[in-house]
Amino acid sequence: MNRGYIFIFLATVFFSSMEVALKTVANDFNPMQLNCTRFLIGGILLIPFALRGLRQHGATLTAASWKGFSALGFLGLVVSMMFYQVSILYAPASVVSVLFSCNPVLVLAFAFLILRADIRPQHIAALVLEVIAALVIIDPLHTSLDPAGITLVLLSAATFALYAVLGKKMCARYSGVAVTSFSCLAASAQMIVLMLISHIGPVADLLGETAPMFANIPFFSGYRPDNILNVLYICVFVTAGGYACYFMGMEATSAMQGSLVFFFKPVLAPILAMIVLGENIPWNMWAGILLMLVASVISMIPTWEALMAARPLIVRHLLHKGH
Repeated sequence: MNRGYIFIFLATVFFSSMEVALKTVANDFNPMQLNCTRFLIGGILLIPFALRGLRQHGATLTAASWKGFSALGFLGLVVSMMFYQVSILYAPASVVSVLFSCNPVLVLAFAFLILRADIRPQHIAALVLEVIAALVIIDPLHTSLDPAGITLVLLSAATFALYAVLGKKMCARYSGVAVTSFSCLAASAQMIVLMLISHIGPVADLLGETAPMFANIPFFSGYRPDNILNVLYICVFVTAGGYACYFMGMEATSAMQGSLVFFFKPVLAPILAMIVLGENIPWNMWAGILLMLVASVISMIPTWEALMAARPLIVRHLLHKGH
């Protein structure tokens, strides 16, 4: 088996538990404080593996490479994960997880625009189904969901898809785990700067009136014996493990196959939210999940067709080597 699919499986497990884990501590920490903690610890834990990845790719760290990691980290970890973390305060974990899982089709769109990936009629059909699925879940005519939560999670999904596609380009040069580690470290440094700025008198006063959540952001408050294991799980497994496996899976396969994580996530995550958090999963969400699964299957058809077409060539190559 291609080891990339093992990484994709592990990323699926870790990412599917992300909303539930974050929801358990969401009220204990400021969103930026928690994101800074998890990306800093996750990035540090991955440094030894990142350095090995650099050696294997014959790459070195330069000012230009750190500039790339910083830009990538700001987009995918500061911006996307801030939208994501705040959305959990306004919407149920199950809703956030399912809507965030429209990621594969967004990855496809950005891969077409940026990587010049081939786009087929199946991809267009999948995109339409994803939009319909999101509308079924939101149920705009009868929804009791907070529009702020819905808007934030969709913005998070879009910026994370862009992060994944841009990260795919960098993985080929530096390795998936190096991109994960150094973009995490760059993003956490950026968040520390933003947190320090939030304590400057005039800035804190302005934010206190317009966006109190981002005024005087604490650094160390909220950590307690009863939540420390949840925080460690978020930092070590969800963040370090999940992101590293996600990028290493994409590196060994493709951006489209890497998005298989979000093929299974909309099923696993609501079940976990129902079991752990006791959230009710209404019929329209199950219908939306089913439509997302169908969309994911349709979007993968061209990839599967290409693999099936290549199989005879691979077999002939192996037979030739055997002789």
